[in-house]
Amino acid sequence: MGRRILGIILLCLALLIIISIPVALFTPVGGTVTNLFAPPTPTPTPRPVLTVRGTPPAIGSKIAYLVDDDTGNVLVNVKGRERVPMASTTKIMTAILTIDKADLNQVVTIKQDAVDEAKVHNGSNAQLVVGDQIRLKDLLYALMLPSGDDAATAIADSVAGSQTRFVTMMNAYAKQLKLQNTHYINADGLTYEGKDGKPDPNHYTTGEDLVKLTRYAMRNPLFAQIVQLQKYVLPANGVHHAYDWETTDTMLSTYAGLTGVKTGFTGEAGYCLVFSAYSSGHRLVGAVLDAKDEEERFKDASSLLDWAFALPVLPPPAPKQ
Repeated sequence: MGRRILGIILLCLALLIIISIPVALFTPVGGTVTNLFAPPTPTPTPRPVLTVRGTPPAIGSKIAYLVDDDTGNVLVNVKGRERVPMASTTKIMTAILTIDKADLNQVVTIKQDAVDEAKVHNGSNAQLVVGDQIRLKDLLYALMLPSGDDAATAIADSVAGSQTRFVTMMNAYAKQLKLQNTHYINADGLTYEGKDGKPDPNHYTTGEDLVKLTRYAMRNPLFAQIVQLQKYVLPANGVHHAYDWETTDTMLSTYAGLTGVKTGFTGEAGYCLVFSAYSSGHRLVGAVLDAKDEEERFKDASSLLDWAFALPVLPPPAPKQ
């Protein structure tokens, strides 16, 4: 009799074990119970990051903004949210919008309005010749290296049918990229005057927005490849002249690790520079705006990069509870 009772008990225990296995494996309740007996999961060690210590070097530019591109941490912010004109750094948007939205194999016929854009507004140009037929992809080099205002107009005409419609696309893309303090009135950044003879105030950005846009653009391989070149040669063929475009960003040849990006100047914006660099496993993206001359903008960018790359790499502070 005792053996019979013992057998029944063992049978019940076996059935209980068989039933509990799927419960433990496949239900939330089972998972909770199992976790009670599991060893604790070790807390992952935070990845060390560039950490601000001390103050950045003094600069002459009125606006500066510098970001650790790997983490998004802001390292320098001098009036980074102040709306200001940005001159030819505008062309960063013109370029990345074209890359993202257009057929880069499209052949563009250079029209008179493109040549006139640079002449009428006393802008920089890529020496484009009316009637030349140039691939849209090649015009991106004319846009970004010699900072061709003629190239910007030719691109806008080909992508959108007119500069007005292209500017509409630029502003829509700025909203899409969450550039809350950016607005464009043209594709090149030249100063347009209103009926009162004063500069149109509706062309503006901030150091923060400009860096945010550049970080996005630099993730595109073609954009990144274009802006780090010092020279681009387009040989003559049956439909266009020969072109030899050199960059306006002379810092590319003087600062080791620099990977771009774009210069700019107007009387209203001052001397501007958007820059990116890579060193010791870190990528930085920054902007200096409204410097007094070319030398100051390059000096300021170099000083900020030197300082930032020398920052200690430390674990980030624990989040506040």
